Amino acid sequence: MVKAKYQDVLDLGEQLNIQDGKVEETNGQLKVWGTAATQYEKNLLWDKIKEIGGDEPSDIMADIKVADESVYARHTVKSGETLGKIAKHYYGDAMKYKEIFEANTNILKNPDLIHPDQELVIPNL
Repeated sequence: MVKAKYQDVLDLGEQLNIQDGKVEETNGQLKVWGTAATQYEKNLLWDKIKEIGGDEPSDIMADIKVADESVYARHTVKSGETLGKIAKHYYGDAMKYKEIFEANTNILKNPDLIHPDQELVIPNL
């Protein structure tokens, strides 16, 4: 029954391609393990857990590791995006575009010129 309650978390884990995923239900508690690619993806999972179970749910135990702790996320640029929009998405603050630019000076020469399909590092702040 608790597995059904958290099915959206399990579905999100599949969408994010969580590695080494494992799920067990014991005595009314759901236990989940796995490795997210980045901290951002781990945060998405925890946000979904809290959305369903509240800030301190007692019916789920999650042990989510992060494969690449050197970055917050990796982002593939889509048509129409700007560094400001990307910063707003990941950090909630468009002005953090400067940090994204600085982390990507190996491929970006101007913060106003990004192109679809470029893979950007979203740095840990």
